[in-house]
Amino acid sequence: MPEAIHAHVAPYKKEIVSNLANLITDNPIIAVVNMENLPAPQLQTMRAQLRGSFYITMTKRRLIKLAIEQTKSEKKGIEKLEAHLAGMPALIFTKENPFRLSKTLQKSKSPAPAKAGQTAPRDIMVSKGATSFAPGPIIGELAMAGIKSGVEGGKVAIKEDTVVVKAGEKIKPKVAEILTRLGVQPMEVGLDLVAVYENGLIYTRDILSIDENEYKSRLMNASRWAFNLANYAAYPAKETIRLLVGKAYNDAKALGIAQSIFDAEVIDILLGKAEQQMLSLAVTANIEVVKTKPEQKEKIETHSKPEEAKESSDLKAPTREELEANIKMREKQQEVKEVEKIYHELHKKAIEEQDKK
Repeated sequence: MPEAIHAHVAPYKKEIVSNLANLITDNPIIAVVNMENLPAPQLQTMRAQLRGSFYITMTKRRLIKLAIEQTKSEKKGIEKLEAHLAGMPALIFTKENPFRLSKTLQKSKSPAPAKAGQTAPRDIMVSKGATSFAPGPIIGELAMAGIKSGVEGGKVAIKEDTVVVKAGEKIKPKVAEILTRLGVQPMEVGLDLVAVYENGLIYTRDILSIDENEYKSRLMNASRWAFNLANYAAYPAKETIRLLVGKAYNDAKALGIAQSIFDAEVIDILLGKAEQQMLSLAVTANIEVVKTKPEQKEKIETHSKPEEAKESSDLKAPTREELEANIKMREKQQEVKEVEKIYHELHKKAIEEQDKK
């Protein structure tokens, strides 16, 4: 019986199925598109645009299924395409990446006015604002379409953004008429990509429709998060090594200052810190600290060596006032030494207690 049926198949149909089977076998990428509501002139234009990289063929759904059945032994998972042969199906054969194919088809589409009975591909919205219509029956027509309007500046104005048709709903005749009069073109004319086959996998339209700006933003965020994680975990890499070395240097310097570790990188800071602590202790103990000027120091050193003064005939004997000033200076120096001694003892005691802890 099957042989009898096969014998009555027209030769041209056998040839179509055979050609389709060869194209399916020879091309790694097979896409299903829906050509419903696509005017012939736009189809010819798109064929011309895609010629060279893509090959489009359209035939009856049954013949496409027969070609798929013949090649399923060679093409793993190709039979999954049968579930996506909706509307007026056509096949696109190419060696391009599926996502590049989707992007090319999307760019080739053009806006078109809505027609009664068409299915809305997405929510169709009418934005608020002024129109070019004079007040009249148009206000009632807009109300019938669910659009609130009023008169502003002698013209009809739409009061608020309104979704007149939700995605997936049929467009009513009155709504289609209003949209056309308002200049709203919610539809797109072009090849409607349904699914793409590649290496046993089926990519549907929602997977292939990628927002490039969002994709770039996600990549940038991923890169930033990876960089922050690598720095937090001290993971050495080409991009993080400079920052990690700088952080390690600062941490080591901070540790040396906190633990009073003598090193060339921190010794100046430690000396300054010790001086500040010494002065703070002097203030707390109400001890006056006098800084000796260079010329005073030289004079004191000179007076502390009487034998050298005798040898030099140019030096005069100190007066009583100078001797008293010298004695007071020595007393203050002795007080400073005592303060320094107290400071060092306290500092040593603090270090010993810290070591015990």
